[in-house]
Amino acid sequence: MKRAAKPEGKFNVVVEEVPVPEPGPTEVRIKSVRSLISRGSEIGARYTREHAVDPESMGYSLAGIVDAVGVEVTHLGPGDRVVSLAPHAEYVVREAMYKTPDSQNQVYPIADDVTFEQATYWPLVAGAVTWVDIEELARDDLVVVVGQGLVGSLIMQAQKANGNGTIVAVDTLELRCDMAAKLGADIVINASKQDAVAEVRRLSNGVGADTVVYAVGGAAGPKAFGPALDMLASGGTLHLVGLYEDQPLPLTSGAVQRRRIIGGYYRRGPDAASSRRGMDLLASGRIAPELMTTHRYPFDQVADAFELLYNRIGETLGVVLEFDAAG
Repeated sequence: MKRAAKPEGKFNVVVEEVPVPEPGPTEVRIKSVRSLISRGSEIGARYTREHAVDPESMGYSLAGIVDAVGVEVTHLGPGDRVVSLAPHAEYVVREAMYKTPDSQNQVYPIADDVTFEQATYWPLVAGAVTWVDIEELARDDLVVVVGQGLVGSLIMQAQKANGNGTIVAVDTLELRCDMAAKLGADIVINASKQDAVAEVRRLSNGVGADTVVYAVGGAAGPKAFGPALDMLASGGTLHLVGLYEDQPLPLTSGAVQRRRIIGGYYRRGPDAASSRRGMDLLASGRIAPELMTTHRYPFDQVADAFELLYNRIGETLGVVLEFDAAG
């Protein structure tokens, strides 16, 4: 079979041939149909690094069909449509059983009304549901999401589905601002054309936002972080979701007084509820990945897909790899 690999050297993504893996007693093997590239983790933490990367880390979310199961797996069978956190490969083997009460779902059934391509967004949607729950939004809150990449966009959509607050999306790229408007943001601020801090202050009568979600990360993160903090009202919540800045954020002591800061999210037991609600949001259409996918590549062109995401960010949002044209 073929799989994506990242040997030594920056920007060095290749397709290599390896044996088809066999599932263990508690595992399933999945024949891949669609795979989503995560720009944040795969570009920021894989593609731009000099060192070689474990092939198991070359991927994010994959949807496909179960074609073999371990002897202890009884809740899944050949032919089942599933999604999993998995590398970009023609076949993947994943753990299908809970090892501990706090285990994360590694393989999840795809709802009948969800396509393979839509399903590749499920892990990020389930994460977005968890993030929004932590934010504890109230009906009249002003909520700002800074960054409308995959993560920021899905958080914004999950906030809208939650039904509380006026949701403001902020980005500097025209395509992502247009996408945010189509996907339901109440207000969109293009920070390349407007002073985003001044606009949020105007919208809040000078008070600031009740919640600001920092979902930028990467090289642009430190530049965006200061304004994100400046948008926040006294007593508000700053939710740090962006990653891979590779340098400290300007978290000065004076600026964070009387503000709550949340880093990512934390678990308090199984995430079964978030997993289920994430799939339900996809099935209901309240999360719309079909609008978010801007590019599709045959799997053997994975290097071209990575190059696109790195060099032409203004043209892209969701980039999907196709293993089977019928998916």
